[in-house]
Amino acid sequence: MTESTKPVVDAVPKRSQLKEWAYDALRDAIVDLRLRPGDALREARLSEDMGISKTPLREALVRLEADGLVDIRPYRGAVVRGYTNRDLSEIYELRELLEGSCARRAASAMSEADLKRFRRNVDDSEAALEQGAVERLTSLFDAFDSLLFAQTDNERIRSQLQILRFHIVRIGRLSVGIEGRPGRSVREHRLVCEAISERDPERAERAIREHVRSVVADHLAALDDASAAHGAAAV
Repeated sequence: MTESTKPVVDAVPKRSQLKEWAYDALRDAIVDLRLRPGDALREARLSEDMGISKTPLREALVRLEADGLVDIRPYRGAVVRGYTNRDLSEIYELRELLEGSCARRAASAMSEADLKRFRRNVDDSEAALEQGAVERLTSLFDAFDSLLFAQTDNERIRSQLQILRFHIVRIGRLSVGIEGRPGRSVREHRLVCEAISERDPERAERAIREHVRSVVADHLAALDDASAAHGAAAV
């Protein structure tokens, strides 16, 4: 277990609900990988860095534990949670179902304006991949997902996607470091885009499901390699 030395926030807003602000700040730091799996979340250090008391900080940590982003261990404190094989399998099983529905809907009803943005996203992703612009590519992947998710008009699906969103973004950022994964994602995004552009709901759903399965397969393989090399339980 390591302890991050990076600041979580720059300054505390003067007018803010501290427990909400602390939750948002820590969640964003975890999702953005400023706090990485295995990092210790020392209350005293965080309280000093964030300029808040321990009470709102503890409430934030409890919420983050409920979100599956933090583990609170008796007598050991809180630590940023990684992902086990089971975590990834369950998250991606749900993601496959939800994104499949979004892709089908997109192929049937995506506006021409959104379709133009979708095509531009894939074009820009191919350019970023060729240039080796990792941060740019990560942002484009996030935007691809956001645009796809926005196509659903089912409020229950939208609600479930919102719950998953932080994990999806975080796992996506972790996956950039998997050899060959960015290139595979760009190619798979192109296939999804082509199916949607051709207004083919079945092919669009199939393409996004195959993409999700490809991503989780790479993650599970990487997790197995890490476990074999280091005896790690999660990434």
